[in-house]
Amino acid sequence: MEKVENINPERLKWCCHEQGITFDELAREAGVPLPNLEKVVAGEPGLTIAHLRKVAEFFGRGILFFLETGPVSSELIHSPQFRTLNNQKANLSPKLRRLVEAVERQRDVYLNLLDELEEADTVRYEPPQIPRDDIERSAAIVRTWLNLDRQSDFSGYRKAVEDKGILVFRSNGYAGKWQIPKDDPICGFSLQHPVCPVIFVKKQAAEVRQTFTLMHELGHLLLHRESFIDEVDDFYAYTGTERDANAFAGALLVPTNVLNEIEVGEIPSSVPRFDDWLKPFRERLGVSTEVLLRRLHDRGRLDQETYESYRRWKQAQPQSTSDGGNRSYRYREPIHVFGDGFVRTVLDALHARHITVTRASGYLDGLKLEHVHRLEGTYANS
Repeated sequence: MEKVENINPERLKWCCHEQGITFDELAREAGVPLPNLEKVVAGEPGLTIAHLRKVAEFFGRGILFFLETGPVSSELIHSPQFRTLNNQKANLSPKLRRLVEAVERQRDVYLNLLDELEEADTVRYEPPQIPRDDIERSAAIVRTWLNLDRQSDFSGYRKAVEDKGILVFRSNGYAGKWQIPKDDPICGFSLQHPVCPVIFVKKQAAEVRQTFTLMHELGHLLLHRESFIDEVDDFYAYTGTERDANAFAGALLVPTNVLNEIEVGEIPSSVPRFDDWLKPFRERLGVSTEVLLRRLHDRGRLDQETYESYRRWKQAQPQSTSDGGNRSYRYREPIHVFGDGFVRTVLDALHARHITVTRASGYLDGLKLEHVHRLEGTYANS
């Protein structure tokens, strides 16, 4: 097949450097012949349009990016939010870097579709003014803002956040563009934006962990007003911004009036019995025993050694390694990954003929056309 002329070798080199990969790895991961890549680097035609498309998709770029002349400007390519995350965690894996960029592109898709549908003002992000030096009061204000009342699972809390103009994405349990691997310490991140912030939560076997991550990232958006990316250790911080985000998430999920119902005088003498002791509150609020104990500790009603004893015991228990699911419901996966609001917007744009079904498929994680139609049927019957 005919080779593409004028591919900019410097842009190909820049992308490999940004992702921390060699040309050998690029050839293997993107599925293109290494000798062909080496020809491009040498300034010769080496890639067909099909090869170039694979390379572009691997890096999350458009084909035209590699045909433009001149060097790449990181200031123009990467958003301020991306650079903030990259500065916080300098060891971000290439996969995580691509994921952050993919999330930003999905946000752009969402905002553009809202504009085309003339619905940009229907869901407006207007964060409340909250005091940074009073976490309990801040959490109370935000509970009212979110209209939290009877939520007791991740879906309920997610909808409350999305209703305030914040996109909430959750990683897919399957290998692919939207997955955070189980062994990666990153649990979530938040991307500040004046019109449409995004919170990304890692899918985990324990749903209560996802809920806490969601509210921890919300704390960063509302308290600190900037982008953050968080690893497991950040959720146990006792100082700084991470401590504040943890305290905020706990106070938001476990309001003081409910916390006061817990009788610490009835605390079991055996740590393994803590789960049964707090089960009514866990089920009522959709939180873990650990969150309840941390709240009691923060309020001065539980000593740190008791809290740490439970943590050590819990961490020693066998952990579930499953974060996948049943792919027989593939057509519903975009709802789980991108949220109800994003999916509805794509389908509304499709019905209004602002986009084709092929483009809708691309926005919905590459669903097969038959699955797009099944997804349409789900909403038509709801």
